[in-house]
This record gives sequence, structure tokens and C-alpha cells, in this order.
Amino acid sequence: MKPLLFLVAGGSASGKSTVVQEVLDKAGLDDVLIIKHDDYYHDQSEIPLEERFKMNYDHPSSLDNNLLHDHLKALLAGQRVEKPMYDFVNHTRASQCETIEAKKVIIVEGILILENPKIRELSDMNIFVELDDDTRFIRRMLRDMNERGRSLENIIKQYETTVKPMFHRYVKPTKRYADVIIPNDQRHDKAVDLIVTKIKQSVI
Repeated sequence: MKPLLFLVAGGSASGKSTVVQEVLDKAGLDDVLIIKHDDYYHDQSEIPLEERFKMNYDHPSSLDNNLLHDHLKALLAGQRVEKPMYDFVNHTRASQCETIEAKKVIIVEGILILENPKIRELSDMNIFVELDDDTRFIRRMLRDMNERGRSLENIIKQYETTVKPMFHRYVKPTKRYADVIIPNDQRHDKAVDLIVTKIKQSVI
């Protein structure tokens, strides 16, 4: 049976991973492959570190969608792939890759995952997680300081120059491609139930 592919988009720190975990818990699934779109940022090892800090990581061109598309096609055909891994401290790909194999359900999450039409064509269901800008900024600030070693000054500058404008230019408009839009500032049991039903009808 062909794996079921879900794409989960939404602004930075909107709660995409939390919603995905809710779905998996409710569906009772553990045979799931979760892929982070962030791991497909282009390799920048040839660029000086100080220049990497200035790059726009919220623009579609920052991601190697051709490689992701090829990997997803291979996984959907039952093949294993060597997935890149991203180093957020050094702003480039890690030297090692991760070998991954197809599961019954494949979930790809990322702010721009619904922006690419070739990847959308492979999807069985598209999900967009919504949360207001202020709450997302606070969550992002805490995450980047605690998990990615960023300074407060760097976080604020990046948010003002790229994260916020790119969200309104590229991320938010992809809501039009979503089959389900989940408002993450209130209970969303019905939306989660809809996704769980789709999974159970297809793979369980």
C-alpha cells in the first residue's frame, strides 16, 4: 500500500509539531515518518559564517525543494533515502545524513511546504496551522535562544527583516492550498478528528 503523505504548513512557531503530535496520539499511530522541511536548507559550508547570518531563510529559494521532491517520490515508492540534516547553530547542513525509510504515514512540516507545486502534487492532505503574529514571535524567541544558541538581538533583527515580511508574502498565502486550516489559539478537536479519520480510513 502506498504511504499516506501529509504536508503541514504554518508560520514559524505556530505549533505545527504540537498539532502533528495530537493527531498521532489520537490516531494511535507510531509507524510514522516525520520530516522537517528545515533539513532541506541548501548547504552553505562554502560561505563564511558571518555571511550565513545575513541570509534570508524564510524565502522559498533557501530550500532545496528539488531534492525533497525526489526523496518524497522515492519514499512513496518504498525506497530508503539519505536525508540531509541541518545545523542551526552554524547555518549549514551537518556533515552527516540520516537514512530514512518509508512508513505508512509520512508527514512533512515546514513554513513553506505548501509553496512548492511539485511537492503539493504528491500530497494526500494539506494542513495549515494558524496562530497570531505576537504569540508566534514570543515562541520563536524562546525557542531560538534556548535551543539554537541565538542572541536576542539577532532574533529580533531576523524577525523584522525577513521572518515577518516573508510570512505575509510567501507563507500566509499558501493557506489557499490547505484542505484543513487549524486555528491554534483555541480548541481544534474537530479539525484533528477530521485528519485522524482520513488516516484511519486509509492505513489502519
